[in-house]
Amino acid sequence: MARVGKRLVTPSRLALIGALVVAVALVLLRHAPPALGDCSGEFTGLYAIAGHGDDGAVAEGEQVRIRGTVTGVFTGEDQLDGFFIQGDGPGDGLPSGLFVYAPGLTPEQASAVRPGRELAITARTGRWQGQPQVQRVQAIADCGADEGLEPLPVSFPLEPEEEARWAGLWVRVNQSMTVSGTHELQRYGSLHLSADGRAFRPTNFIAADEQPAGRLKVILDDGSHATWPSPTPWLDGETGTRRVGTRVEGLEGVLATTFGALRLHPTQSPRFFDDNPRPDAPERSGAELVRVAGFNVENYFLNLGERGAANSGELERQRERLLPALIGLDADIVGLVEMENDRAALADLVTRLNDRLGEERYRAAAATPDTGSDAIKVSLIYRADRVEKLGAPRRDLDPQHHRPPLKAAFRAREGGRPFGVAVVHHKAKVGCPESGDVDRGQGCWNLRRTAQSEALVQGLADWRKQRGDDLPVLIVGDVNAYGGEAPVRAFLEGGKRDLLAAHQPPEQRYTYVFRGESGYLDHALAPPPLAERVDAAGTWAINADEPRLLEYDARGIADRFSPGPWRSSDHDPVWVDLQP
Repeated sequence: MARVGKRLVTPSRLALIGALVVAVALVLLRHAPPALGDCSGEFTGLYAIAGHGDDGAVAEGEQVRIRGTVTGVFTGEDQLDGFFIQGDGPGDGLPSGLFVYAPGLTPEQASAVRPGRELAITARTGRWQGQPQVQRVQAIADCGADEGLEPLPVSFPLEPEEEARWAGLWVRVNQSMTVSGTHELQRYGSLHLSADGRAFRPTNFIAADEQPAGRLKVILDDGSHATWPSPTPWLDGETGTRRVGTRVEGLEGVLATTFGALRLHPTQSPRFFDDNPRPDAPERSGAELVRVAGFNVENYFLNLGERGAANSGELERQRERLLPALIGLDADIVGLVEMENDRAALADLVTRLNDRLGEERYRAAAATPDTGSDAIKVSLIYRADRVEKLGAPRRDLDPQHHRPPLKAAFRAREGGRPFGVAVVHHKAKVGCPESGDVDRGQGCWNLRRTAQSEALVQGLADWRKQRGDDLPVLIVGDVNAYGGEAPVRAFLEGGKRDLLAAHQPPEQRYTYVFRGESGYLDHALAPPPLAERVDAAGTWAINADEPRLLEYDARGIADRFSPGPWRSSDHDPVWVDLQP
């Protein structure tokens, strides 16, 4: 008999222990994960885990054995921490794809994860950001090369249900795409792409047949979930930018539906073609023309740490953007939007502009001291050598205006008929109330903006009556409404004409890009007698098409800043050339 501790082990007990050991070994052997190189046995279809079959997806947390070919490898913490495989589909003519979340692979496992290698994987089912996946990998077996695998040709648009079906598949995009949004480029390393040209806001046009065909379709991601990637991907090596309107060819990668959008993680570098290069400043067709411009300068503040620059370095960079932009516009009258509601800010900008020009060319059109209670205001500057200011500028103090519009009368120095200029900045679409003037398809506060348009039309009529003449007035500024929305329609119904719509084709009718959709929030509107005197009107695309990473206060901008008008604001300036 054997003695273990203080207990005696009899032969019968030894036999019982032996039987238990054998039973446990059999259980462990039956449930042990296959060793590297074991590609035999039964497998769960990828389509069942992805939810492509008629029976729905396999429940989360189930241990499964799957088999598929590696299509995209994005291992490492600085990438997706995993890889994509592709295998049997549900019989609808398409394979199924799946992401394998696999942090911390052993060297032996990692050596097997190569594009084109067929793998047998034991893992558990899961879901992340709405997309099925497998995770907690226990074993990987290399089953050899899949020589016949090629990316699947895909064309956009895909319907929402198609997006889910194509998620996880290795694809080649068979059409040109267009960069439509760069707002997530610096932070997430992604570009928003559209098919059939640049994407526009649906409410940007009054006439439905003017709406360009472009629609947002897919996000070109960078194969990583890391934020603030360094260096920022997809930038042009020469200019350090990536403009909206750039054409993209040769897209190939794996599709994923994460973070609420269809994404493509590239397996080869796409090709970019600069179909929308940085434009030259707009030229006048005649020296006698009078140019009027409207420019949202995006919070020019001297009080640091308020809405504008946070410190002196940012303020200096802001000036090195704005001054070249204003000089390039070469306007005789400029309506400035988002100036600090403090006389010192306007005086400072005019002084620095004249210093840069080397002569006292511009003057501020000083108005009544009541500029409203908002932190920002609208202002007017003009060239006294080219236009004559007729009387004192006035502000429209109708209570509908929380940022009172500024209006003034002018005439060309060389002679001609007088005209007026009114600078506006309607209420923004943000800060929505819980009830009342909520978003009904044109952004919240749309009723307020419409009322502001109506109030300004009436205010201009009253002004003309007080003057005792029929002064035609050009409205410029940020209406915070797209060309087909009610606030702009109110101006048209009040007798104004949309000068940008009259002088620019639909594909150029934008001053702002919001979440990948372009449109014009900044306007130039005039009554027929003044509209007939317009020689040309347009926008200068120096800002909306440029990525935010070029802004004066962008992350890391101090180390890569160069002066120039590019991204001097988030809005493009508008301009109108008038026959005197």
